[in-house]
Amino acid sequence: MGSNVKGRTAMEVGADGVAIITIINPPVNSLSFEVLFSLRDRYEEALRRDDVKAIVVTGANGKFSGGFDIASFGVLQEGKGKQPNVSNISIEMVTDIFEAARKPAVAAIDGLALGGGLEVAMACHARISTPTAQLGLPELQLGLIPGFGGTQRLPRLVGLSKALEMMLTSKPIKGQEAHSLGLVDAIVPPDELINTARRWALEILERRKPWVHSLHRTDKLPSLGEAREIFKFARAQAKKQSPNLKHPFACIDVIETGIVSGPRAGLWKEAEEFQGLLHSDTCKGLINIFFAQRSTTKVPGVTDLGLVPRQIKKVAIVGGGLMGSGIATALILSNYPVVLKEVNDKFLQAGLDRVRANLQSRVKKGNMTKEKFEKTTSLLKGVLDYESFKDVDMVIEAVIEKVSLKQQIFADLEKYCPPHCILATNTSTIDLELIGERTKSRDRIIGAHLFSPAHVMPLLEIVRTKHTAAQVIVDLLDVGKNIKKTPVVVGNRTGFAVNRMFFPYSQAAILLAERGVDPYRIDRAISKFGMPMGPFRLCDLVGFGVAVATASQFVQAFPERTYKSMLIPLMQEDKNAGESTRKGFYVYDKNRKAGPNPELTKYIEKARNSSSVSVDPKLAKLSDKDIVEMIFFPVVNEACRVLAEGIAVKAADLDIAGVMGMGFPSYRGGLMFWADSLGSKYIYSRLEEWSKQYGGFFRPCEYLAERAAQGATLVRKLQPSFTELISNAHVFKFLGKNIMHPIIGYGIEDYLL
Repeated sequence: MGSNVKGRTAMEVGADGVAIITIINPPVNSLSFEVLFSLRDRYEEALRRDDVKAIVVTGANGKFSGGFDIASFGVLQEGKGKQPNVSNISIEMVTDIFEAARKPAVAAIDGLALGGGLEVAMACHARISTPTAQLGLPELQLGLIPGFGGTQRLPRLVGLSKALEMMLTSKPIKGQEAHSLGLVDAIVPPDELINTARRWALEILERRKPWVHSLHRTDKLPSLGEAREIFKFARAQAKKQSPNLKHPFACIDVIETGIVSGPRAGLWKEAEEFQGLLHSDTCKGLINIFFAQRSTTKVPGVTDLGLVPRQIKKVAIVGGGLMGSGIATALILSNYPVVLKEVNDKFLQAGLDRVRANLQSRVKKGNMTKEKFEKTTSLLKGVLDYESFKDVDMVIEAVIEKVSLKQQIFADLEKYCPPHCILATNTSTIDLELIGERTKSRDRIIGAHLFSPAHVMPLLEIVRTKHTAAQVIVDLLDVGKNIKKTPVVVGNRTGFAVNRMFFPYSQAAILLAERGVDPYRIDRAISKFGMPMGPFRLCDLVGFGVAVATASQFVQAFPERTYKSMLIPLMQEDKNAGESTRKGFYVYDKNRKAGPNPELTKYIEKARNSSSVSVDPKLAKLSDKDIVEMIFFPVVNEACRVLAEGIAVKAADLDIAGVMGMGFPSYRGGLMFWADSLGSKYIYSRLEEWSKQYGGFFRPCEYLAERAAQGATLVRKLQPSFTELISNAHVFKFLGKNIMHPIIGYGIEDYLL
């Protein structure tokens, strides 16, 4: 293979007659088409050569293979060039060449064997692994199913129930567990891996070890009657957890075909379903989110200047409330020494106790050992003054949203912290220029806005002012990566990106409720669309105090387009404050289970009167689709403004911000991606029509009007295509389990499929 081709394989034949075929495609030996065809050529050469008795397949640099190169999915979807059909690879290559080989082949697995990587390994006649290697089929995280025979071979190696669990959850297993399940045949340390695999291959040849074709094993499969029960249960779970998704059901159907009609029929069905799913909206949406997530750290004029992040050795946090303690938890979990400051002993103790409770819940769930708990808590120190701030590299202020208090704190920080120290605020809406008004250190003031609970939610909004130094942004991007957050760099304007885009979300809901739409119907329609909860349930969770304070910021900043309603203040007067008081739009029992509030209609009527609006009988007939559009199109409209004003670097950042900050369904590809699937003309015309009927709240912004007039997408196509985006990289961080819905809900550090 020419040296200009990135991926390749190499073959070396030893004196023992074993050909070692190595997959080489840094960093995780992904299976691009070039690599797959090269692997086939090596196999055919090994089968032809008389001096080769057996084959060992392995990966370079301690990694077997992270799987099929996701870049190639984009190429297939874009339909560029002549691309092979998946069935050509799955059946003609993996099954009829690799598995049917007349010479025994053993997979030597270290590091990871994921997706297509594991599928190639399962076509070998035995598998040897290191104890810590990760093995799994995570394809469902991208709206796909395994495409190289995984749906047929995995159940035959580990049993039907375990195979379904591994595929539907996308959760990988370690080598040790893979051995106990029968997925691998032996566990050895990395330095013995290749030699053990060589010997094993020769022993198969000598018939001292079994020569196994995974595809034709039946000893682990249940009876047809039992299998039907297992499939019935799996479908019920998928329906409960992913009612809007088709691919989990396609995966179950394909596995069932193989068990009922035989593995060859299963392979054909797998190839057919894979091909269809590849072009589905869900797959395109999830792939958009996948790439969007890894592009958030590319900020023109900041990350392209060659700046190296400075080392942050110690962090201070001012305020030990819910946010401060959550941020402290996230930092010490990633080994940052933290100083937590409060105003008195009582508050300080409460803050430290919150951090301990956060960690204790990990111990309870078995995610943390007692020793690790002690070691982690020892990184945290509580203080009542600024004395220990003299050697900190970064401070994060996390006190209540009160401008004068924050200004005083920042003036103090400038006095007590070293001159290189980054001065960050966790404010969710307040202008940073205002916060830093009394300081001379504008270049090191930055927003580090995390979402509650801060040690769980995966998003970090990095807010820059026109004075913030690029070095400071680069440093905070690095901290974000270290504390396992996805950072999005945004501009300094009320609400930044997430809260700004979504302020119309609850306002649209209240506007509809005042005009006669049942609030519980609104919540049901929005939940059915895929949001974790509807706008009214969200208001209860956040609490009316926060909702009113935040809304007032937007009323001041954008008076012409905020919907002003007395609904929440009227409810507040009667001690309804949301979930914390067990009474808001819903009423809550002692287990926090929500039920309708029987008094809600009374408050809606009062609010309607004070807004001087009347019930609109047309709105009572709204379909779920109409409700979703009337709630989300104003959000899209605001997102267009955020983009047009340059608050966000690119539309993909808004997609990620919505998914990770608000729980917008990732399988819809993010807010802007979803909007483009409906078309700018359609969204514009709906908003225009509603603005005539219901006022300025719905008025389309200039950016949206322009794009609609041109018949253009909302996402400017200046963004790179799939092919350009990934031409020089193959490793991605994928979404964590807090965002993906449960059936495909596990984050995997670095993998391809």
